[in-house]
Amino acid sequence: MAAGRVRTHFGIKGLLALALAPALSGCIIGTERPALNLEVPAAYRAAAKSDADAHVPMLDWWRGFRSGELTLLIDTAQVYNLDIAVAIAQIVQADAQVGVSGAPLLPTLTGNGSAERQKTSSATSSSGGGFGGATFNTFTSSLTASYILDFWGKNRATLYAAEENATSARYNREVVTLTAIVSVANTYFEVLAAQDQLRVTRRNLAAAERILSLIKKQFNGGTASQLEVSQQEALAATQRAAIPPLEVTLGQNIAALALLVGRAPANLTVRGGSLSRIAVPRVTPGLPSELLYQRPDIRQTEAQLSAANFSVESARAAFFPQIQLTGTTGFESAALASLFTPGAWFYTLTASLSQPIFDGFLLDSQLKQAKGVQLQDLNAYRKAVLSAFTDVEKALIALQKFTLQERLQQQVVAASRAAFDVAEKQLAGGTVNLITVLQTEQTLFTAENNLVTVRLNKLLAATSLFQALGGGWTPGGTLAAVE
Repeated sequence: MAAGRVRTHFGIKGLLALALAPALSGCIIGTERPALNLEVPAAYRAAAKSDADAHVPMLDWWRGFRSGELTLLIDTAQVYNLDIAVAIAQIVQADAQVGVSGAPLLPTLTGNGSAERQKTSSATSSSGGGFGGATFNTFTSSLTASYILDFWGKNRATLYAAEENATSARYNREVVTLTAIVSVANTYFEVLAAQDQLRVTRRNLAAAERILSLIKKQFNGGTASQLEVSQQEALAATQRAAIPPLEVTLGQNIAALALLVGRAPANLTVRGGSLSRIAVPRVTPGLPSELLYQRPDIRQTEAQLSAANFSVESARAAFFPQIQLTGTTGFESAALASLFTPGAWFYTLTASLSQPIFDGFLLDSQLKQAKGVQLQDLNAYRKAVLSAFTDVEKALIALQKFTLQERLQQQVVAASRAAFDVAEKQLAGGTVNLITVLQTEQTLFTAENNLVTVRLNKLLAATSLFQALGGGWTPGGTLAAVE
């Protein structure tokens, strides 16, 4: 009886030690951290000196354009955009992978139960010739616990890599969300530009038809030639033919907006308006070093690089021996009634060690592959940083120059309109030749269309600057759990 208590005590201690094994694992994790060697400028070349103390864009930066319809479309896109929905689903997958990767760090516990009835052959019985052999039952109930001691940190490094990938998935959601918001804004501005150009073209068509009517009157009075009539008819026809392509652009951009907000094109109505009523919110870039934390795509590639570092550590740890602990305890009896009696109790404890010796260079190749991915992610991170600086510089230059061009183009339109009004009045009075009228007319039409294009380019540059600065994303808010 005493011996039974000693065996019971020893078995319980063994299973407790197996359960506590995770606390002793992961003692050795390397430091596979390559040098980044980033080139960070002290300031943006295209930024004003006062912009160095600027703050990041507001969370709802798109409201600065002062368009209620645009704000509604962006709010809708953040809820129903399918690209964002896919990114959220990827977060769910990445979180699940963290659980899968963390499972080997915990012991596995399995319950087993069996009932067996067996009859032995009479030909093999010790009595030698009787009829029928012995018949007996065996009932077993047991628990089996096993654990791979992660002494070299292989499983823990794999878990850390999965956690970094989950973090990268969250940053990716912010990248996708920012891209969707900017796409909605840009597409909406394209809609407004098409509407403006349609208004300009129809207004120019009306002006061309007025001039054509005057020339026809002069032709009937014998003061204008058929050539002059035909020239003006051609100009009016050109303006009339420019309308269908603009209507195509308008309709296609509205359809593109419908996709961005997760609606069927036939069910989306866009009121629109004019680019001239859209305000451009003021935004300044701040210091280039701040961009490393402001842009979610940089943080995403940083997390991917960190995951690659842990993957290299895991691949390196695979070269070391694997230690596995296994314990089984339970009850076994020939009678079900006495299954859980003290005498039916049993246990086994096993420790095993396996060391790879030759595997066809599998582990070596896996380590080289992990290092290749690490080098790839390192250069991707460097490129993301340099691309971010480049995006800000390009957006700053575009916004500054298109703002200046808009002011100059407005002067061109004002002067062209004044010249056309004078020419039209003189044509009605018969004091100007038709060539001058045609020239002023074409100059006005071109100037007004160019003004719409410049305004669109200025707004696209503004959204590009917001995107280049990371939008309104904040590093502290992107790692929230997905419900």
